Amino acid sequence: MITPLLAILSVSLLHSGVQEAAENTEENASADPVLVLESAPQASALRLHADTYAAYHSDVSEAGARELTSVMALDETMDSLAAYYTDDRLVDAQIAYAALVAAQHPEFIDSVRAIADYYGSGITAASLMNDPVFVTGFMGADTASDNVVGALTTDTRTMNIVADRYREAAYDLQSQTWARTRAHDRRTRLEQIESGSIRLQTPFRMAENGNGRRLGAASDLFGASASAPRPEAPTPGLALTVGETQLQPDERRVGRILAVAALQSIEAGDMRAMDALLADPAVGRCIVSARLNLAQCVAAGHFKYEDAFCIAEHALQEVAVCLTTTRAPVAE
Repeated sequence: MITPLLAILSVSLLHSGVQEAAENTEENASADPVLVLESAPQASALRLHADTYAAYHSDVSEAGARELTSVMALDETMDSLAAYYTDDRLVDAQIAYAALVAAQHPEFIDSVRAIADYYGSGITAASLMNDPVFVTGFMGADTASDNVVGALTTDTRTMNIVADRYREAAYDLQSQTWARTRAHDRRTRLEQIESGSIRLQTPFRMAENGNGRRLGAASDLFGASASAPRPEAPTPGLALTVGETQLQPDERRVGRILAVAALQSIEAGDMRAMDALLADPAVGRCIVSARLNLAQCVAAGHFKYEDAFCIAEHALQEVAVCLTTTRAPVAE
């Protein structure tokens, strides 16, 4: 008697579960579409870091378009940019974003997986950790490197363009009464710069690449209207012109970026190795130094128009130098 009752109860519960699942599916189908990140934990973390880099360039773009007609306008630019310059936040973000650019090259990713299949993912991951430049010799790495360098070069060029605008404003604003009035908020300004990272929020989320458009420079996401097609990732302009030094990709930095892309394609769930590759202590120190120089520049200034020069020189141009992936060739 007990056995038939259990069977009837099991069938009843199964029917109830199927009906509930169907109702949930129907509700989800009618709901508004939401952003779904990649399922692998490290891919999700990489995407979140990359979102921060894109959000930073959103703020750079906004700074370039901001009307400099008040004290508040200069303060907003300074605070929005300085908020990214604490610890390794921006360094991690740039490497993660560039790794997503590199990961768009199937030939490169296929070669990484082929090597991991042959030697084992553990040995391959250890080799990437030990010497990130090792990955630059993989098949397809040259094309991936070109697009990474091209995308990041475009981003730093955009930062320098915005820096030029603020440097010119430092002279133009001297004719404005509000800008040449002696500034008495230096202590407040310095406190705002110091605490900016605590208040930082990056709600920006990049769209998934399901539409077939390539992920290029982060600054291109904001340089055109949303309806305009996203341009292809540019190749680095390494042509030598008279009077200029030919720049070359920084093999160490680009290797680290490609290693992150490679590790993402073969590792499953362990972020410890990824975290080590995302960090670049030298670049991190460079950015922290730029933030300190920004604070010293603000502290030494007496008038508000001088803040525009500090933004141009330290919050934009100096940070652009820190984030560059090219270098002049070393003399033999």
